[in-house]
Formats: sequence, structure tokens, C-alpha cells
Amino acid sequence: MRVLILGSGSMAEQHARSFMAEEGVLLAAAVEPNAERRAVFGAMFEIPKLFASLDEALAWGEFDACANVTPDAVHHPTTMALLAAGKHVFCEKPLATSYPLAIEMAEAAEKRGVINMVNFTYRNSPALQRAHALVEAGAIGEVRHFDAAYLQSWLVGKHWGDWRTESRWLWRLSEKHGSKGVLGDVGVHIVDFASFAMASDIVGVESRLRTFAKAPGDKIGDYTLDVNDSVVMTAELANGALGTISATRYATGHANDLVLNIYGTEGALEVRTTAREWSLRICAGADIDTQTWQEVPLEPVATTYQRFVAAVKSGENGVPSFRRAAEIQRILDLCFAQDEARRLAAAAPAATA
Repeated sequence: MRVLILGSGSMAEQHARSFMAEEGVLLAAAVEPNAERRAVFGAMFEIPKLFASLDEALAWGEFDACANVTPDAVHHPTTMALLAAGKHVFCEKPLATSYPLAIEMAEAAEKRGVINMVNFTYRNSPALQRAHALVEAGAIGEVRHFDAAYLQSWLVGKHWGDWRTESRWLWRLSEKHGSKGVLGDVGVHIVDFASFAMASDIVGVESRLRTFAKAPGDKIGDYTLDVNDSVVMTAELANGALGTISATRYATGHANDLVLNIYGTEGALEVRTTAREWSLRICAGADIDTQTWQEVPLEPVATTYQRFVAAVKSGENGVPSFRRAAEIQRILDLCFAQDEARRLAAAAPAATA
């Protein structure tokens, strides 16, 4: 299986390392417009063919699949070109910047019959996968209520550097620079995380987005700090459950934590995961009467990279698919639309008697 890496940033390095570790996978080529970065990336992973554009790589064509690790707004045009060429695509999240673009990508991939998957990295959590299996098996009865949160704190701490002075963080706070705030950045993860764990789709949502003042004039250099920093939504699932989903960059004491509590008619689950650690607890059976929680043993699970490789080799599409990612984007679009409608209503002149 010959893989093209499209992009050369830190996540592209993660993709390259992950695919290199898989038996029978060759990093055949990479695309990076910047000549210096292209040379460094190619040397780092000993990639034999390097291109300045995707068009050049497609004209060469000697690869089976592409890891698309471009900026969010570039996912759609580059992926559509790859699909038109009949290439399998493993795309970074979010699949696209809007639902119409995302569903177009999903339908194009399905029409071409190529493998299409999205890198929702927290699907790699054994706690999440085990929680999903327990819910599906009826271990906690029918799900009634839940609360889920993606907690980051880099706006109040310097564990990842000083956001006030580093472009890699400042762009995430500026719509002009391509950001859709915490909702667009990590909201996609927690929406997928929560609904996948409960084995049910979101059918309704009401949301609130908030942008906080972070600098004089809400601007640092060329960066206007205008995107959302916190989001809270009330969500209803197809199985009837009701709960909350939130994401923030102001969760002091939490570097990068996803937490989910699921409450059912016959038990409850507590899911905790970060990029490297995870845990799962259950309260069920006789333990319900004493509110006793038991740790659930966890086994390693296949990563999204491994599932993509297996899908390409088998010819059967893996999960999460483009269509799943498009559905998540539909939920995010609803949240943005509700926020815009609320702002327009607040700005409208008051009616007079």
C-alpha cells in the first residue's frame, strides 16, 4: 500500500510515523508547497518522491491512498481532486468547514467506491470503545441522560507555550485566519465521542457560544480574537436521551481531557480519556443501591490509522467514515446558525407599540 502524505506540519509527522509503523505500507510521496519544509519533511521520513503541489502528485499517480493533513479549509478541494482520481483518502478532522461541503465529499467517495475515513483520534481510546460496546449490549439499560465535555486550558496556562506570542495558537482565535473557535476545533471531537459512546445519533440541539475578551481591542498583531472560546449545547439523541455537550479553553487544571457520564435505567458509565490515558468505571447491578463504582478492565484497540490500512487492504470501508464526519459537521453548523440568529435578533431594533 503506497501512501501520499499531503502536508508537512506536526500532524503530518504523526500520520507519517503511524503509517510507517504498519506492515506493508510505504510512504511513497509527500506534497508541501514550501521548498524548505518539503525537503526537511522528506529527509525526516526518507520519502522518495516530493512534490510542490497536489496536481503534480496526481499527474505522477503512483500511490494508492492519501493522508490529507492540510488546513481545514483545504480539505474539500484537495479531497475532491483525490476522489476524482480514484484514490483512497484518510482525512484529518474536520472533514470540511460546512455540512454542504462535507456531504458532497461523502457522496463523492461513496460514488467512486473508494475507502474514506476521518481521523477522529479519540476513537483510539479503549475506554470509549468499551463504553460503546457496553451500551450496545444493554449493560446499563436504556440511556436516559448524559453530560460530555472537552476541557482545555491553554488560554489560562502555558503548558503548550504562550498563546499571546505564538502564531500556532493565535490563528485558532481568529476567524480571518481560518478558525471556527473551540466548537470548530475540538467540538467535532466531543460530539463524535459522546454520540458514538451512546451508540445513537444526535437529532436535536440547542446551543450557546461565548467569546471572551482576551486582549486590548480584542486584537494581537494581525490576529483579531473573535471566535468562540466556550460552547454549551443541550442535545437530544435518537434513543430519547437528553444531555449536555460542552467544550472550552478555560478549563483550568485540565490540559486536554474528554469526560463523559452516561446514565441508564440499569446503570451508569464514567468515561475519561486524554491523548495518552483513559479510564472507564461502571455502576450497575447491586452497586446501584450503594453508589459503588467499579473499574472496567481495558484492552488496546486498533488505531484509526490501522483501521484505514485494514480497510484499504480488505476493500471494506472502515469507521469513522466521511458520512459520519458530515453528520457531525451538520450538528456544528446548527450551533453556528443558532448563534448567528441570536446575534441578529439581539441587534435588531426593538419594536414600538
